[in-house]
Amino acid sequence: MHGFPEATRRARTREAMGAAAGADALWWPDASICPSPNQDARPNGLEPELIVIHAISLPPGQFGGRFIEQLFTNRLDPLEHPFFEEIADLRVSAHVLIGRDGLATQFVSFDRRAWHAGASCWNGRERCNDFSIGIELEGCDERAFTDEQYSALVRLIRWLRGRFPRLAAEDAIAGHSDIAPGRKTDPGPHFNWHRLWAGLAEESGT
Repeated sequence: MHGFPEATRRARTREAMGAAAGADALWWPDASICPSPNQDARPNGLEPELIVIHAISLPPGQFGGRFIEQLFTNRLDPLEHPFFEEIADLRVSAHVLIGRDGLATQFVSFDRRAWHAGASCWNGRERCNDFSIGIELEGCDERAFTDEQYSALVRLIRWLRGRFPRLAAEDAIAGHSDIAPGRKTDPGPHFNWHRLWAGLAEESGT
């Protein structure tokens, strides 16, 4: 998935940023860009108020390859793996995917609604896609995440907080399992929340 040379990644990012007509608050400069069709406008001009952390691996428990990118762009071949027959017709996306190597790919601009949360509720509010940003980590319930992923995640959240002030609230970060309990388990038992909070506190100087 992240096999492109660094220069190629940066060139793709610059090209996409230019296409965004200078809306530099909507694309993370550290990410390469692969637009997903699985997105639409946020209702009533809502801005992001929640970050939802997910975990995904395709096939389950395996890392690498471009299968996640293909899923988010509706190009996943159901014949590639038996599990893909179950999900190839899903229309899902996330704003950003962070791979095991810490490299990030952005699929949806942050002012748009990515289709990542599904049926969900947070602090009494349903339809979390309307007011959230979805960040996928390449991972699963059985494996720890990498140092590179935590580093990239902290950088991304700090960047987002600088542009969307409501994301700095204490309850503005949740796992997919928090907004869809009983239906989802990600980011899973190996996601180190303490490490994330400590990283964000260190980055902010508090």
